[in-house]
Amino acid sequence: MPELRREARHFAGKHQVSGAETPRRGSRPGRAGIRDVAAAAGVSITTVSDALNGKGRLPDATRRHVREVADRLGYRPSAAARTLRTGKSGLIGLTVTTSGDERFTFTEFAYFAEMARAATSAALARGYALVILPATSRHDVWSNVALDGTVVIDPSDQDPVVSEMVRQGLPVISDGRPAGSLPVTAWVDNDHEAAVLGILDHLADAGARRIGLLTGTTTDTYTHLSTTAYLHWCERVDQDPVYEAYPAHDPCAGSAAADRLLARSDRPDAVYGLFDPNGTDLLAAARRYGLRVPDDLLIVCCSESTVYASTEPSVTTLSLKPRRIGTAVVQLLIDAIEGVDSDHPVEQVIPTELIVRTSSQRRAPRTTVSPPRSPEEG
Repeated sequence: MPELRREARHFAGKHQVSGAETPRRGSRPGRAGIRDVAAAAGVSITTVSDALNGKGRLPDATRRHVREVADRLGYRPSAAARTLRTGKSGLIGLTVTTSGDERFTFTEFAYFAEMARAATSAALARGYALVILPATSRHDVWSNVALDGTVVIDPSDQDPVVSEMVRQGLPVISDGRPAGSLPVTAWVDNDHEAAVLGILDHLADAGARRIGLLTGTTTDTYTHLSTTAYLHWCERVDQDPVYEAYPAHDPCAGSAAADRLLARSDRPDAVYGLFDPNGTDLLAAARRYGLRVPDDLLIVCCSESTVYASTEPSVTTLSLKPRRIGTAVVQLLIDAIEGVDSDHPVEQVIPTELIVRTSSQRRAPRTTVSPPRSPEEG
């Protein structure tokens, strides 16, 4: 054992310069080392180490330049040496805990796929690996993985996983503003109120006179803030709210909610759906009730899926910019793990983008709203 410890210290001392890996004899041909990155970037080895590890007080432009060079050369810090030096695993978690016991349902949505892809790249650039964990509140699942910290997407207002991670002294970054006093280290989110108000005004400008909402039953802030913004807008324009709520992780429930919304006696002539499948749910429900989109019904949904560019008709979508969010949450998490002074604000708001397509195109105001037709009549 003493010999093993001496070898470990010898390895760490020989192959680490300022916390990063240097090239050594016998390494794979063509594998870039920290000296190669420093030479290509025109900076010192210490600057490369600080830039890649989030340390020091370097200008943002220098950090970006070094990371771009390291990525181009295929350089990666040594995870094994870093573990010997710091006692950290180099693993960070990512999960959604508002999906009940549905283990990996969230991975089917385009938002998560885009966000996780960007988060994985950002983690690797700083020498960490991203572990996607199941959507469950069971603590034993989490305790089996030696995490240095975790990212939680849309935590609920009393999220048990967040509380447990914090109890263990691990940093937690929230993709979504935490509800209540949830003790997260930092958060990244969109301005959901502004996004919803912009969508509702867009639909009203396109001729809609009674706008409905498909929303969820969870207590995460995305659902809460979006629904509250809709209700405030209805009050402002003197419209009675017309909405249906359902468990967002249940795809069958979403289809049924869309059907209920269009079967109402006060059927809306435009609908905004908060979740990825709502566009196809509403298109299918409109066909069942003989409603033409966009002539009889305007549709917008929040989705990152490219499928909506080719549906018939194409569907207007709200993008939450998950790639930017994925990068931001990982940078914040690793900064917290390494205890570095970060130039990144601990509360970040990422702009959204409304991608306007046929389903919500402007049309002349209508003077009548036709009553819904039952599926049996069509």
